[in-house]
Amino acid sequence: MTAAPGDEFDVLIIGGGINGCGVARDAAMRGLRVVLLERDDFGSGTSGRSSRLIHGGIRYLEQGQLHLVHESIRERQTLLRIAPHLVKPLAFTWPIYRGARVGRVKLSAGLLVYQLMAVGRARRHSSLNAAETLDREPGLKSTGLTGGAVYYDASTDDARLTIANAIAAQRLGASIISHTMVTELIRERGKAVGVVAHEQLSGNRREIRGRVIVNATGVWQNAFTSDERAGRLRGSKGVHIAVMRDRVGNRDALTLISPVDGRVMFCLPADTQTIIGTTDTWTDESPETVHASPADIHYLLQSVNAYFPRAGLTPEDVVSAWAGIRPLASGHATSPGGVSREHSITTDASGVINITGGKLTTYRSMAAEIVDRVQEALGADRNSAPTDEIELPGVERAKEIAALQRDDSALARTLVEGLPYTAAHLVYGVKREMALTLSDLLIRRSHIAFETRDHGRSVAPQAADIVAPLLGWNDVTRRARIREFEEDVARIFAIG
Repeated sequence: MTAAPGDEFDVLIIGGGINGCGVARDAAMRGLRVVLLERDDFGSGTSGRSSRLIHGGIRYLEQGQLHLVHESIRERQTLLRIAPHLVKPLAFTWPIYRGARVGRVKLSAGLLVYQLMAVGRARRHSSLNAAETLDREPGLKSTGLTGGAVYYDASTDDARLTIANAIAAQRLGASIISHTMVTELIRERGKAVGVVAHEQLSGNRREIRGRVIVNATGVWQNAFTSDERAGRLRGSKGVHIAVMRDRVGNRDALTLISPVDGRVMFCLPADTQTIIGTTDTWTDESPETVHASPADIHYLLQSVNAYFPRAGLTPEDVVSAWAGIRPLASGHATSPGGVSREHSITTDASGVINITGGKLTTYRSMAAEIVDRVQEALGADRNSAPTDEIELPGVERAKEIAALQRDDSALARTLVEGLPYTAAHLVYGVKREMALTLSDLLIRRSHIAFETRDHGRSVAPQAADIVAPLLGWNDVTRRARIREFEEDVARIFAIG
């Protein structure tokens, strides 16, 4: 289903990150006429540049954000149930050193509270002595180690989780449109009634109307509202780096306290790589061009080297680095760490519903609240959607890709030596996952751009040849798409 000029929808959603796609799925499930407009690709902003964790928020216990922890634990368990192909249990080791800000007593107390709040919905944590901690993670520094603990959360593919929600909404009849930029709101008698949209790939311009408009653009929110009641946002920059896992030597995930500034950070397994992150600093950088700086890289390497001294990581070990911007209603906070990650939903003077804050983990419950507001604005009775019961799409993805490879041996060709991606992954991305560009395919439908030092540049011409017939590209278009991909990876993965 596509949105034709003159169409009016019950709800028009601006932004195809995890919140926007979650709202589209929930609203479509309730029987509303839905259109979602995303300027780039689904999950191409902050939603696709996270720590790739679905976690109960144990670090928020220290800040007293009990409601957020309870909500996060509940949503983690829901996602493990409805998306077992995307959300996987993950064991964390938390080592404790003499003089640490979070000592053994404080950690044990926090984990006990965490366990009680989970009320049987998670595996029990366990305390470790120093020897047991080193047995789990032999690469850790032994000097000053007093013990540790093991607890359980979950990991995900953030971009694919976002895309799964977009696909689910589309299957329910929603118009889900990527690479279409909203350039202005249409207001009549002070009320927002639609948008002017520019199709990035075709150059076409059109107007689309919605009885209720939801602004799910994250850090771009300020561009769509001037109403102070919606809250003015500041951006908190979160940087991650990926290095080869055998350089660090971690077996599972680790929760660490940075010796630089005392922040909680993670060291996470990602197949043959380890992801290290994240930073949390105010930034005025544009969300389109935000990227890691040498100072960000130094902070992350210095922090992890303090725990894994034999690794001796240097900037040359960094395979890729990326940054996202968290939209936070900062108030008078002096640092991002002092701002709650709980979400807020406001309606501005023109009737636009704005979502601020929140976490990847809690997107589904946020979406339900937003659609409640939409139905209220429509003057309709609430009829909650069973988004916590119905499985997200993609369970059969691996089997369907394998079938493509069996049917056409050319599609079984590996794209990058040492990585699991084949030509069939690209074909599947176009046919079944709404991919329209090389960036869609090599950054988000696969992680080739994250997992190679050239960020997929060398494979881009081959990938273009594979999908050109499916997308109707001629030679001119093919060259343009390769050039656009190279510009995207330069923008996202640059360090400087």
